[in-house]
Amino acid sequence: MLPEYLTGLMNKAAQNVKTIVLPEGDDERILTAAHIVASANAARLIILGDEAPIKSFFEKNGWGLDNIEILKPENDPRLSTYAELLYNLRKEKGMTPEEAQTMVLNYNYFGTLMVKAGDADGMVSGADHTTADTVRPALQIIKSAHKDRAVSSALILVANNVAYLLSDCGVAINPNDKELADIAVAAAETAIQFGIEPKIAMLSYSTRGSGKGEGALKVRNATALAKEILKAPKYQGLGIEIDGEMQADAALDAVVARKKAPDSTVAGKARVLIFPNIEAGNIGYKLLQRLGGFEAYGPMLQGLNAPVNDLSRGAFAEDIAGMIAMTCLQAQH
Repeated sequence: MLPEYLTGLMNKAAQNVKTIVLPEGDDERILTAAHIVASANAARLIILGDEAPIKSFFEKNGWGLDNIEILKPENDPRLSTYAELLYNLRKEKGMTPEEAQTMVLNYNYFGTLMVKAGDADGMVSGADHTTADTVRPALQIIKSAHKDRAVSSALILVANNVAYLLSDCGVAINPNDKELADIAVAAAETAIQFGIEPKIAMLSYSTRGSGKGEGALKVRNATALAKEILKAPKYQGLGIEIDGEMQADAALDAVVARKKAPDSTVAGKARVLIFPNIEAGNIGYKLLQRLGGFEAYGPMLQGLNAPVNDLSRGAFAEDIAGMIAMTCLQAQH
């Protein structure tokens, strides 16, 4: 039986079915996740890989292949078209036609090109690849939707059917104050998209000046910059609230919040947690997942022109199914 939150994601995805490409057809977790999603009619799936072993895995488990297409890039008739598309996108960066013809055989590039060409609505990869292997093609081919804002990532963590959004835990290594402000704004948009209340805590080792140092100052400045961005008309009426810098206990615990930030409308109620750097974010979410028992969905990329999302290499099949459903929801928007 699927977790309640994941079931909700599936139901929402099924309301407007999208096509998602999965480049890692040799990973049984991917195939199991594909079965979970396809059997819920939550997406049409294109699995890249060898047809015989994939079909054998499904048959061994007694699963059908409804809503699933198996495709081997090396044999696909669109290969030359995708190579030309890649060349035209990257020739100003020095790519030759020959290099494009070689690179298009990389399954992550092929899958990303499917999204770019409109043959798929989104892509999920990373079960067997590094974040860089997934993100690099997306940045080169799909590209950022905001020229003045870097692409970042977010995860949804769920406990007792309560969802929290964490950002950035996977892309921005050590963002400066402006980049951190942009991450907070992108996370607010993502939270609203997934029905998470946009009460945003800018996390630090300090709460409202209680600690000194460059790290606390960076978060303090980022909070001020984010508040300025959020004054734009398009953000009005969305219920976005942001506060910081703030320690995690003040952000999440009402008793601590009354002591450390008694006048805050976010402290003790935060549902969106912005980490000061990738070390804090990555360590924090994996501790919550492995020791705290939280369901973890993501990381998904924020700020691309189309959804291409990364997986943790330690992801379980249900985590991957959730990421596929989340990618569908991003594509719906």
